Amino acid sequence: MSELHRKSVEPMALRAGVPPRSLQAFLGLLEWDEDRVVDRLQQHVAREHAHPWVIGVVDETGCGKDGRHTACVQRQWCGSLGKVDNCVVSVHTGYALGDFHCVLDSDLFVPQKWADDEARRREVGMPDDVTHRSKPHIALEQIKRALGNGIRVSAWTFDELYGASYDFLDGLDRLGQTYVAEVPRTFCGWAKEPAILVRPTPREMRRKGKKRRFPRLAATAPTVSQVQNLLNHSPAFAAQVWTPVHIKNGEKGAMVREVKAVRFFMRRDGLPTRPHWLMVTRVPHRGELKFFVSNASPGVPLEWLLYVAYSRWPIEQCFREEKDELGFDHFEVRGWRSVHRHMYLSQVSHLFVNKMRRQLVAEESAGRRLAPVGADDFFPWNRGTAVVSAREPDRRSGPLRAVAVVPEPPLWPTRPWPHSRRRRRADRLSPPAQHRSQDLPHTNHAKNTGELRHQPRPNQVVLGE
Repeated sequence: MSELHRKSVEPMALRAGVPPRSLQAFLGLLEWDEDRVVDRLQQHVAREHAHPWVIGVVDETGCGKDGRHTACVQRQWCGSLGKVDNCVVSVHTGYALGDFHCVLDSDLFVPQKWADDEARRREVGMPDDVTHRSKPHIALEQIKRALGNGIRVSAWTFDELYGASYDFLDGLDRLGQTYVAEVPRTFCGWAKEPAILVRPTPREMRRKGKKRRFPRLAATAPTVSQVQNLLNHSPAFAAQVWTPVHIKNGEKGAMVREVKAVRFFMRRDGLPTRPHWLMVTRVPHRGELKFFVSNASPGVPLEWLLYVAYSRWPIEQCFREEKDELGFDHFEVRGWRSVHRHMYLSQVSHLFVNKMRRQLVAEESAGRRLAPVGADDFFPWNRGTAVVSAREPDRRSGPLRAVAVVPEPPLWPTRPWPHSRRRRRADRLSPPAQHRSQDLPHTNHAKNTGELRHQPRPNQVVLGE
């Protein structure tokens, strides 16, 4: 937290009056359990900052580095530089609750060339069990670890790099986690549930030759399509008009997006999944399209899903604060263990600074006899909400009609409307607590539609009714 221009080991040690070699040895040679540091950090966040509206964020960042000796460095896309350059890339999971945000976990991305080069692995001290893993795979392991430490979120959100991974989305489903994923326009699925044959017909049973696999798609089932083609040609989308939805108020004013939403069936092992939601948004009067897929239960407000979809900025804020203020990208260590220790200590420092900032804001607010801004003040909607309806008795995939115009976008943050505290207990999206000793995954709360049914207010129009 000093005013040093570079916050690597040597300048920090000289400022503190300690030998630089001692601090370097602390990062690289001394025995202490850095993994337990991460566990304790997550347990502290779960204990002190639990809330039913927490949003989990997955993202990556790059740190430019010269040379070829730092662990996992190579020429690759560096988001912070906006180009392909020599850098190390790390995958992170974040935690966002109103004005509080922090990084929960960090891991280096191991390129395939590094995983296959035994000499370079020995040079940086890379453990033998570390192999090349995709970034979605790393993120899924981090989420499992966070759940084991008591972290609970209402929904996870991430960009299309992770949304394009069917295995990642399937893994979140198995963990009972709700997500709102940005997906590429080439993401495939059905807007109308295709017919499935679950057992052979009498004619099939009399058929000679190789037996067909069951269950399988019926011959009359529509062909799986990309989401961009569904938007242009599906009757479910054609029957709707672009509906403006006020998502939140940002630094540049109200964020309003026009949206269309339909039921969506993803493809998994050649068969359709249970119903999901496909949302397409665009800036009003402009052609910039974004596609989002969510496994949220019917009855969850559409405006809340859009709020989650556009809530990736907290982890970007974490990266910016850690790099600008705490020297996250100033490390000069090269070893595998040293780099991870540096990242973990940056997380701890960032959490401490965030808690101190909140404490000072609370003290200043108390001095003015004002209540401090908390998570309840960041209720993302207060009128004009469109709701994804749970009333689907005949499971038809007809067009969804929505009108969610907010004539006068409220100031943000805003106070929740009356009785919301009572409703929040019933509308909690996160799964129940699970002890680390449990072997079974969390119950898929997305199937319990009765617990998440939202009753519309008088000026609401409900999707799908």
